[in-house]
Amino acid sequence: MVIDPQRVTDIIRETAQLDVLPRFRKLADDDIMEKAPGDVVTVADYEAEVRLSKALGALAPGAEILAEEAASRDGLELDDYHSDADTWLIDPVDGTRNFSKGETPFAIVVAYVTGGRVEQAWIHLPVEDQTIVAERGSGAFVAGGERLAISNDVAIGSMTGLINFRALGDSVSVEQMKSRAEAFSELRNFRCAGFDFVQLAKGNKHFSLYRRLWPWDHAAGSLIFSEAGGYVARVDGREYRPLERTWGLLCAPSEKSWQDIHEHLSTPN
Repeated sequence: MVIDPQRVTDIIRETAQLDVLPRFRKLADDDIMEKAPGDVVTVADYEAEVRLSKALGALAPGAEILAEEAASRDGLELDDYHSDADTWLIDPVDGTRNFSKGETPFAIVVAYVTGGRVEQAWIHLPVEDQTIVAERGSGAFVAGGERLAISNDVAIGSMTGLINFRALGDSVSVEQMKSRAEAFSELRNFRCAGFDFVQLAKGNKHFSLYRRLWPWDHAAGSLIFSEAGGYVARVDGREYRPLERTWGLLCAPSEKSWQDIHEHLSTPN
């Protein structure tokens, strides 16, 4: 089933305007909670997720909904989540810690999965009122605007990106990762995966290496970056499928640069 991308964009924008932006920099102390030590959630997350789940569910009757806050509340173990049904993936406020502090960036992230693969994706930046949309095989676009294109391949010494120093697992020490990371031009963590993927797809940075993968965080962005011309694969080289519980994802401008980055970080000193 192909979902009308404009209808989803409209739903997401409405959610941002009604549930998210009115709370930005106006949260009371009791509007901010902890799901787990160090993992915050706000009333805006909950309210936005309810609206998105109801509206998106009505667009695709029969599709399942996997949303971050409901999964946390219900104690869902993603290792045990298996479904052949079409699935909505929803992160109502990606970058919640930034949002809770009255800081940017933060985003609303939605993906539509069919047969275990992301087929359509949306990342909305509420403050900028900008939505990035992608459909498999059709490219990635700013909604109502230009087509996105990634940055060109450059030498490692000229690359800007993001590195989680534990993303390659026990085979590579954190100390080695930090040492090898010094070769890159600049590393920056926005603490918002959705915004990070937008920067990748717009060509404002070259690569990102993520460790802990949540489907609502990385599914939409992986398709958007791929459709903008980038190369995405798990750190073991396999295709990324968001409903398979795994860790380690590397996004780079091309397969060659993916290999160059992986080899640079993983080759023993």
